[in-house]
Amino acid sequence: MHRPAKILVADDMADNVDIVRARLERLGYDVIVAGNGEDALERARTDLPDLVLLDVMMPKLDGIEVVKRLKADATLPFIPVLLLTAKSDPKDIVAGLDSGADDYLTKPIDNAALAARVRAMLRIKELHHQIRDQADRLAQQASELAAWAGRLEERVAAQLAELERVGRLKRFLAPQIAEIVLSDGADSLLQSHRREVVVLFCDLRGFTAFAETAEPEEVMAVLREYHGVLGPLVRLHEGTLDHFAGDGIMVFFNDPVPSPDAPAQAARLADAIRVEIGALAEIWHERGYTLGVGIGISQGFATLGQIGFEGRTDYTAIGTVANVAARLCADAKSGEILITRKLATAVSEIAEARSIGSVEMKGLARPIEVYRLGAVRRS
Repeated sequence: MHRPAKILVADDMADNVDIVRARLERLGYDVIVAGNGEDALERARTDLPDLVLLDVMMPKLDGIEVVKRLKADATLPFIPVLLLTAKSDPKDIVAGLDSGADDYLTKPIDNAALAARVRAMLRIKELHHQIRDQADRLAQQASELAAWAGRLEERVAAQLAELERVGRLKRFLAPQIAEIVLSDGADSLLQSHRREVVVLFCDLRGFTAFAETAEPEEVMAVLREYHGVLGPLVRLHEGTLDHFAGDGIMVFFNDPVPSPDAPAQAARLADAIRVEIGALAEIWHERGYTLGVGIGISQGFATLGQIGFEGRTDYTAIGTVANVAARLCADAKSGEILITRKLATAVSEIAEARSIGSVEMKGLARPIEVYRLGAVRRS
């Protein structure tokens, strides 16, 4: 909208133009004029008035044709048109309104009617612009909302992927270790590699016989209690959980995050398991279950990495060190922790270990010297 409003008056009768222009200018409007239909069309396109007062009977192009062309021009903003006609036949009025005109006045023009119709048409123009501006703002907001939704969708997808990574890592890593891997973006740590690790195996003594005679519900209850003790202990000592296999578990240290205290961590975990499961075994004994825990620990080099298939992967250590730990675990009596000489030397400052001699082990060319681990001092 122009300030003051700009009004185009088009009439081929100069006297009529002068009268209407004088009346409108007294009301404070800015008036421009045209003497025929073609001139009116051209002035409307160049000056973009806020309102057009258009005589119906004009040379070159009549008012109705001018209205049709104005309304059909998509490059023009909304411009209300007020037809000025000397005809009183309703058919002519209907024809003018059908062509796209917004209202009409009959000649001779009444001053009060002219002022009222002009104000009404300008209010329509103002409202139209307000609606258009609101529509533009809504379209902009919709565009911004769509962009924000797109960013939110990307963020949610990224967070879901991150949660999936966290969940995958926390299946086998202590939470604090998983956070280190994630915060460093060090998924490459999980790729196949070779490193010296300490491997711990433990399982229940007497479990096979117990499972053969006990009810399934009793077996599952015992395993839940057993795992309920082991899980927090593995996390507390920052071990990497390889797998649960019934009553047996495998945990290793110094990978994927290096740990200079891996032997001590493994020894302290084993001692904690011996104490906690020992206490649990007393409860089981009261229920009539004869169960205990045996533990084996070995230190050496292994190949480490992820194995499995899409949707199900594990992180594991493969090599002689794992086999030795498993064999030591199998030979350990209830409440006993058997370790290799190398590990006994590594933990000598925090625990006493006594040799029980050399032991032949399946799959190994030579016997190995085995030690029994005593109580371990806490850090």
